[in-house]
Amino acid sequence: MLIIKVKNKNIESALKSYKYKVYKTKQLEKIREQQEYIKDSVKQREEKKKAIYVDKKRRDSEWVPFSILLTPYFARTFQVS
Repeated sequence: MLIIKVKNKNIESALKSYKYKVYKTKQLEKIREQQEYIKDSVKQREEKKKAIYVDKKRRDSEWVPFSILLTPYFARTFQVS
């Protein structure tokens, strides 16, 4: 349960902080995930399919994960703009 304190009767800032907390705690994702039951075999199949896709992309010479682009060493070495 999220607790939001309203300061100076400012509802707009309370809503803004509520939305931020909902986003950070991933509550909407959990609710959408639990709307319908997904069998374990289907989950495993999707995970395997995603792993194959990521592996195929990783093997491609031009593909670089976005998280690596954010590292300072990579940015200095390859001058990413």
